[in-house]
Amino acid sequence: MVTDTILVTPLHHSDADTASSTPRTSLTKVNDTLLLLTQSNPPNSKLEAAKEIRRLTKTSQRYRRHFSKAVKPLVDMLRSDSVEANEAALLALLNLAVKDEKNKASIVDAGALEPIIKFLQSEKADMREDATAALLTLSATSINKPVISTSGAIPLLVNIVENGSSQAKADAVMALYNLSTHPGNLDLILQTQPIPSLVGFIKSYKKSTKTAEKCIALIESLVDFDEARTAIISEEGGMLAVVEMLESGTYQSREHAVGALLAMCESDRSRFREPILSEGVIPGLLELTVQGTPKSQTKAHTLLRLLRDSPYPRSDLEPDTLENIVCSIISQIDEEAQSGKAKQMLADMVQVSMEQSLRHLQQRALVCTPTNELPMSTCASEVPSK
Repeated sequence: MVTDTILVTPLHHSDADTASSTPRTSLTKVNDTLLLLTQSNPPNSKLEAAKEIRRLTKTSQRYRRHFSKAVKPLVDMLRSDSVEANEAALLALLNLAVKDEKNKASIVDAGALEPIIKFLQSEKADMREDATAALLTLSATSINKPVISTSGAIPLLVNIVENGSSQAKADAVMALYNLSTHPGNLDLILQTQPIPSLVGFIKSYKKSTKTAEKCIALIESLVDFDEARTAIISEEGGMLAVVEMLESGTYQSREHAVGALLAMCESDRSRFREPILSEGVIPGLLELTVQGTPKSQTKAHTLLRLLRDSPYPRSDLEPDTLENIVCSIISQIDEEAQSGKAKQMLADMVQVSMEQSLRHLQQRALVCTPTNELPMSTCASEVPSK
């Protein structure tokens, strides 16, 4: 999935509304600003031009196209010795890149990655945050992903997930997810040992957010590698973090979480079965079998079978029903609290399932009940025209 970001302008900057500008006025502004930026003008003129580009491109896609010629001189400003010029140029480039695939590619082609990587290591928290936001936006287009991943950005992004500000952490997670979707980049991410940082992010971040969703999606991709699976069970609270996402995340987060647990159990059931069970996963799995996405339901059923004493179907005398699977599991759980909760969840799940089935039968009866005026053979499968 492509992910973009629009920088929220700090309060000390004044941004005028540009939506009412006429095409003639727009073109005049563009030409005047480009002249200030590209000609041999004093540094202050270039600084003001960069600020003006940032202002005009904040909400206008038209201005982002008009100012595409400003990419190269703005990238040159990133190499200035002036911190103020660096910041103004970076923010202008960020706004130019938002929802504009051509500008994203042009910014990277113009050599912006080298100074941006440098800013990721800046002593200024604001500069690190802006650089992370820029990488998030630039990584949203496929053509940039291999270039960014080989630029040295990945270890720095993982470090920001660990030590950055709240906003920088979120942007770094999203950038890493963007990069992970390019073939081969998972290996590069894995080399940075990212699991402790990602687990820490899940622990401290609201689990119902899109950012947490991308974080658990990244973890699901990483558990295809044994190093990541080992890191999760080695990290204190690692397995619990995944289980909590299964219980409290968005529908997509829960799908990724159960997918991660299933991949671990399928890779080595004897190794991961007990760590998964010990974190109280059963109630969440039971809920997913009823209320999850279709993929979540299938994965939850499969994982429940793997978590019982024997993952294989029972004999005809003991049918391989969900109830028998769950009873087989909870009979082996020592903690009475979890066992009782699981049993209650199973009872609730059965009740919900019965109610859903009953409603379905009632709806079918309403649609297809024969009457004297409507022969049974004419029961419709769609609403008729009116």
